[in-house]
Amino acid sequence: GYRVSLQGNFFGSNHTYVTFPEYSPRKHIKLDPPLNIQSNATASKCQIWWSVPWYLAEILQYELQYKEYSMSWEIALNKTLPSSLPQIEIEATELRSGIAYVARVRCKVSESEDSYHSQWSGWSQTTTFQRAGVSKLSEKSLNTRTMQFFFVPLSFGTLLYLFWNCKLSSRYAIYCVFTSGQKASPALPFPRQLLSFSHSIICTMGILR
Repeated sequence: GYRVSLQGNFFGSNHTYVTFPEYSPRKHIKLDPPLNIQSNATASKCQIWWSVPWYLAEILQYELQYKEYSMSWEIALNKTLPSSLPQIEIEATELRSGIAYVARVRCKVSESEDSYHSQWSGWSQTTTFQRAGVSKLSEKSLNTRTMQFFFVPLSFGTLLYLFWNCKLSSRYAIYCVFTSGQKASPALPFPRQLLSFSHSIICTMGILR
């Protein structure tokens, strides 16, 4: 290590003050900020990446800070990356659609590194991004699928109900013929309801497609 001292001349006399009796430069490092920060946002996530010297890549850790473009950095959100990879993904659920965001990153030597220690670097330059909105066509497709998901089981259950009632009505008419010896009254209009409802289902499914 090194011995760091401060010398000064006060009122014509020299004085020496010992600041660090044992100073090791590798334990007091401040790195340069990451470079070339870039971003790419889609409707599902935003990818942000940057670059650092290759010989430091495996021993660094990063902290990302991002905020809405019009907000102050004092209320920005911070993310400490779990790995040494110079990249991060922000899920779309953390971003508001149609709002511009700005992000920056800083680095330091990882806490798990024994040979070197450092403080956080300064913040990098910023990158601006905006979550891509969902197109109207995609929203319509999603709504259609949702309607089909609920409509098909409901329609199938209604068909079974009508079919079962139609079957019971037919049995009741036959029972009346055998017990009374008279001609049964005209069958209840369940078959017609069944056919009419089936036709409605086919037409509705055609519209949903």
